[in-house]
Amino acid sequence: MRAIGVCYDTGFVNRGNSTHEPFETARVREDMRVIRQDLHCRAVRITGGYPDRLKLAATEAAAADLEVWLCPFLNDVTEDEVLAVVADCAEHAEQLRTSGATIVLAVGSELTMFVLGYLPGDTLDERSAALRTPEGQRAVAGIPQRVNALLARAAKIARERFHGKLTYCSLPFENVNWDLFDILAADAGYRGSDLARDYPDTMRAWAARGEALGKPVAITEFGCSSFRGAPDAGPHGFDIIDWDPATARPLRLNGNYERDDQAQAAHITELLDILDAAGVDAAFCYCFARYDLPHRENPLDDLDLASPGLVRVLDSGHGEPTTLAWQPKPAFAALAERAARLPVSS
Repeated sequence: MRAIGVCYDTGFVNRGNSTHEPFETARVREDMRVIRQDLHCRAVRITGGYPDRLKLAATEAAAADLEVWLCPFLNDVTEDEVLAVVADCAEHAEQLRTSGATIVLAVGSELTMFVLGYLPGDTLDERSAALRTPEGQRAVAGIPQRVNALLARAAKIARERFHGKLTYCSLPFENVNWDLFDILAADAGYRGSDLARDYPDTMRAWAARGEALGKPVAITEFGCSSFRGAPDAGPHGFDIIDWDPATARPLRLNGNYERDDQAQAAHITELLDILDAAGVDAAFCYCFARYDLPHRENPLDDLDLASPGLVRVLDSGHGEPTTLAWQPKPAFAALAERAARLPVSS
């Protein structure tokens, strides 16, 4: 594996609320320093729904000597809104590239789930539920054609403004036309109990597809939450939270769960070994921090149990994270040790 990285959330937007509040330049700058110097990551995948935040974080990441993957992660948007963000981010990515930064631009992430009109439903919850209905499955059949048409437009807009490497962070059923891109990327590195048996073969097949096309392959999300049993839950660790239906903010845990930080650390190390053996070029652990899921002493309120973050965000005592306050979990040390062992690229 050439690069081990981490995802950095600048704020996923749902129901008008963001997952990274307060968003402060000093916090971002320090986090990028930690990611490069203490976590030993070579790359960072910057995600979120606010273009100004994406660009600020990309600038700070470049200043920290990180390989920057600038990846808009939008929600409840139209195709035209996607294209506008792509154009904005592409122009900023080119400024960073011509200033000497190593930067990859993604024209989107999992667009099937987040662009209005692809699946039934006006909200993310409705679209997610629709995947389990006959109507939703009928819609999925037409997804590749619609997604690839949008990706072709997005890639054209991006390449007119940005002259570095281009990718898209995909879902498996989107059947992306990878001729449009320089890197194959998938947010499909989670290994729940239902995928465990076939996981190594799936990752090898993904890497082999890239090799056949003569292009590197990236897994742009993998990891798990911090509660006992989270590795088996795969990407569904957030299901242990009661969410406010009106604001999409986390309220409390929906039951009694035990902390198992060591299992999270071991799971991340195991997946990295599998991805490395499969021939994946770059892998991004999700995520550095979930600032909306702070640690609290009351177990029912300890939202960090659901967080896949490598650090435990500390609560101010007033229901909001404390400015510039987190503690590394064992998963932080596990990823840092693994990243530090990567050979230096020539």
